[in-house]
Amino acid sequence: MSNIFDSQMVSVVESTQQPLSGLWKPTHLQRLYYGSESVQKNLLDCLPSESSKAFIITGSSLASKTGLIKQVEELLGSKHHAGTFSKIGQHAPVKQLDEATDMVMKDTSIDTIISVGGGSPIDSAKAISYRLNEKSGKFLYHITVPTTLSAAECTMGAGFTNEDGMKTGVAHPELAAHVIIYDSNFMLDTPAWLMMSTAMRSMDHAMELMYHPTSTEMPCRQMCLYAAGELFANLPKYKENPKDEQIITRLQLAAFASLGFLQLNVKGGLGLSHGLGYALGSPYGIPHGITSCLTLGHVVKLKAEASKDDAGQIARMAPFIGLSKSGDDRKDAVAVGDAILDLVKRLDLSTTLTEKGVGKDQVPVITKLATKQESGPLYDKVKALVEGLY
Repeated sequence: MSNIFDSQMVSVVESTQQPLSGLWKPTHLQRLYYGSESVQKNLLDCLPSESSKAFIITGSSLASKTGLIKQVEELLGSKHHAGTFSKIGQHAPVKQLDEATDMVMKDTSIDTIISVGGGSPIDSAKAISYRLNEKSGKFLYHITVPTTLSAAECTMGAGFTNEDGMKTGVAHPELAAHVIIYDSNFMLDTPAWLMMSTAMRSMDHAMELMYHPTSTEMPCRQMCLYAAGELFANLPKYKENPKDEQIITRLQLAAFASLGFLQLNVKGGLGLSHGLGYALGSPYGIPHGITSCLTLGHVVKLKAEASKDDAGQIARMAPFIGLSKSGDDRKDAVAVGDAILDLVKRLDLSTTLTEKGVGKDQVPVITKLATKQESGPLYDKVKALVEGLY
């Protein structure tokens, strides 16, 4: 995946621990609602004007198998509802994106886009806004109602899949959502495996932002510590009772905390686990939540062994996820990686590349995509990691 988080529009200041310094730059996010029935209570108040026309972007399952999209359409009514596109598939294929963009382009009254669903509809809404601006000079006001825990609503980047099956994307500060509505009621129909695996995607954000060079100590890293603790505490509870809306809301807020405070402090990809996720995701049809289940624990252990600074940041996670610190950062960081692998196992999310139908002949291809290298020490380490995923 090309660096969808790169943006020439934002000057990025690297944060440091020694000395402790940095600059946090927030997006234009205006509101974050959370709690059961938040959509019913607040959606209309979120529209930018009394005469706003909104276009809904979602996937076919939500539109055909639940009443959620109809509920949003009825709330908007004929006054505000300009149309619905419900064909967005996994990894946001560009053909579907083109079709939805054409529909929006034909109606100049549309000023708002409402994404309902997981990462693909949310990223598609951002990509449509980007394309609209290229052609007409205006971005759309974006209200998002997530139904998974991938935290796509938290970024100014949009990833989608090209015709050749590779992930690419766009990024711009104006693509950040204006309103996020976390409605636990909208997640009751989400399959439990999808909820838990996308929560592991949020765990991926939280862990990788601890050693990302442009994430700030306050609030980004502090919120990542909180996010990981909440995910570790509440995912097993969710597995026991997937209909507990209090637990769902806690998981939604943890997902936001995992990535929502990176904001405009972004340069390049998030980290190696994310790089592997993009290399494994759209090319082989593996959902990103599952790629995080595969890679994150192993990447954390690799980082712990490879860098004293990275080990120090990862080790900070230990007490937040229920581990006692030994005082040895490398040892504690490795323990964090093992705890992640154990959590994946407890959630029944363990899998292998063999089970996902990825041949061992793809190891060099995956490693090159993830590292952007063809040889060298990093390539060798990542190649060994990928080989261990079979």
